[in-house]
Amino acid sequence: MPEKKPFERLPSTVVPVNYKISLKPDLEKFTFSGKETVTVQVKSAVDEIVLNCVDIVISKATFAAEDKEIGSSDISYSKDNESATITFPSSLAVGSGSLALVFTGELNDKMKGFYRSKYTTPGGEERYCAVTQFEATDARRAFPCWDEPAIKATFDITLIAPKDKVVLSNMNATSEEVSPDDPSLKVVTFGTTPVMSTYLVAFVVGEFDFVEGKSADGVVVKVYTPLGKKEQGDFALEVAVKTLPFYKDYFNIAYPLPKIDLIAIPDFAAGAMENWGLVTYRETALLVDPKNSSAKAKQWVAIVVEFLDPPLEWWTHLWLNEGFASWIEYLCVDHCFPEYDIWTQFIANDYTKALELDALKNSHPIEVPVGHPDEVDEIFDLISYCKGACIIRMLHDFIGDDAFRKGMNIYLTRHKYENTFTEDLWRALGEASGRPIEDIMGTWTKQMGFPVLRVTREKKGDKQVLTIHQEKFSADGQKEDGDFKWMVPISIATASQPTKVIEKLVLDQPSVSVTVSAADSEGIKINPGTVGFYRVQYSSEMLEALLPGIRDQVLPARDRLGLESDMFALAKTGQASTVDVLKLIEAFENETDYTVWMEIATNLGLMGVLLAETDCRPHLRGFVKQLFTKVYKKMGWDMVENESHLNALLRALSIRVMGRNGHEPTVEEARRRFKAHHSGGDQLPADLRNAVYLIVLTHGDEDTLNDMIAFYKEQDLQEEKDRIQRSLGAIQDPALIRKVLEFSMGVSTGTTVSYSTIMT
Repeated sequence: MPEKKPFERLPSTVVPVNYKISLKPDLEKFTFSGKETVTVQVKSAVDEIVLNCVDIVISKATFAAEDKEIGSSDISYSKDNESATITFPSSLAVGSGSLALVFTGELNDKMKGFYRSKYTTPGGEERYCAVTQFEATDARRAFPCWDEPAIKATFDITLIAPKDKVVLSNMNATSEEVSPDDPSLKVVTFGTTPVMSTYLVAFVVGEFDFVEGKSADGVVVKVYTPLGKKEQGDFALEVAVKTLPFYKDYFNIAYPLPKIDLIAIPDFAAGAMENWGLVTYRETALLVDPKNSSAKAKQWVAIVVEFLDPPLEWWTHLWLNEGFASWIEYLCVDHCFPEYDIWTQFIANDYTKALELDALKNSHPIEVPVGHPDEVDEIFDLISYCKGACIIRMLHDFIGDDAFRKGMNIYLTRHKYENTFTEDLWRALGEASGRPIEDIMGTWTKQMGFPVLRVTREKKGDKQVLTIHQEKFSADGQKEDGDFKWMVPISIATASQPTKVIEKLVLDQPSVSVTVSAADSEGIKINPGTVGFYRVQYSSEMLEALLPGIRDQVLPARDRLGLESDMFALAKTGQASTVDVLKLIEAFENETDYTVWMEIATNLGLMGVLLAETDCRPHLRGFVKQLFTKVYKKMGWDMVENESHLNALLRALSIRVMGRNGHEPTVEEARRRFKAHHSGGDQLPADLRNAVYLIVLTHGDEDTLNDMIAFYKEQDLQEEKDRIQRSLGAIQDPALIRKVLEFSMGVSTGTTVSYSTIMT
């Protein structure tokens, strides 16, 4: 067998300047035909043009320059490199020219490239729309192109589609005419895009309703929804209208396009894709039903509705794209909805997940060299997204908001419509802050893992001498070979004034001693706000001094959460006693914060899995019920008028935990309320449905499971379907678990089940 050639990026001998693309999808045959004329620059005399092309057949190719036109002599395809080579009978002269192509392709069912998506009309008829998903390397499935992020151009898109369909692309439509070839079709031409990468191009043909608004800056915003569900787009419209002015103010750069469309796609693999001017979403990430969507679902929509996308040179720098977008969406939600306390939720949703994954031996650095585009999918993971967001958050805290905003303005202005490397961002932030950002952050992006800081202290009157030692944290508790060392930004505060930083330093050695002004009885908190991406292990005496701050909640929620998370993680590695962890958890009896309780529930659920087949499991259930009793009684079952968003989430969590752990009054109340809800009587509030479904299934039988599956089939709202699907795994009987598996294999879900949902 011949040896496989190593992957090579496209040659730079010919590069595009502008694409004029015309596409005509056929929603019955699931094919499309296309024509494109690409204005190119020939950098050196060659007789062939190599560009990306997958599942597309090019039937004709010509090249024109200086009033001369030549046809291709051969068109060949490379399956491995996903490319087409167009050969001409003579060399192409250096300078400007145009490549004209005629081609056909398939509207595939792979949810990538130019693909078909099935939906159901209000009348119950199944139909299809044609949509796109190009990131990372699937624009080549829609039109032949130079499908690398660094090879940017402008795009003029024209779509030929049935007259009754909505037709969208990145830019606003500049003309719409009846097709001269078929009066049932229309020809829609869109404005020229800014210079951008192929993966940000998008177009949609289908049936949609929409709601419309305008930002304070005059940008037209539309949210497209399934037919008959336009009211479900109102909340996303509200968020989008607030978001654009926020970004303009924060980065001091205006949104560059005249419009932005947000559209819910029936079949969509990701949560969202931030194509310029046409952002595509999974339905549950964009739509909010005023009557049937939970507070959690509404919050998820608020987080996902964002549009920032830093320019990339190559997919090695993917983390910068995804990690930065993950961080900025939280920043924007915090501005628009401060009542969500979203940065505390960030710790539970992103920070702890990233720490868990990055402690594994099979983790990888944030910045991973990428060769063949096939490798890109391998790094679309929580390291790129969550750890990327975490180190951006750590850097933002380290240099301060003013310097960060100044640096981001330098970066975005300097590289507008250009390609960037990670180092370009560090350089701009270094200029703004006067700090060696590139040196510091290189230790976080170019090596896997993170440190645990082991802290001890010696008291000296009104001073304390802290000794801080760093070493790589490993999930199995074993020391790893290798010279792991980070430049660690560290902040220090006292337990009595936990928001006042008394010392800041960068730990760039294995250990350091630092003297702080604090009485010998004062508790010391490392990493206030749980911003630094590392674990902290205190001496027993230092940890004991922090417990009063948990009991009386003088320590902020983010610090209470961080202490609990670190202790559980250390116990799992064998570096802390599980008994000590449970003693720590007892200090949370008076806890009032939803996110802290959620993290506790998640970790106790994981402990329950470890003890599932032991005699200790009933004792753990009793401990959990005792711990949650006070907050359960306080929250009750019924919503209070004008209660906070977080209290709505906390009520559902406390009910779920008590019911899942066998609190009989909770189980009976859940059964009663589900029976009424299922039979068309008193309807469950949306916030409680997931908890009730889980409880009745946990303690249910085959009839319960059959009722729930039948109930699933009756639902129209995708969010409700997801709620039921996520609950089915709670059934306990092994025979019924098999039935759930068989059912799930017949349903295309795209959903995931969290530990906190199933285990607590």
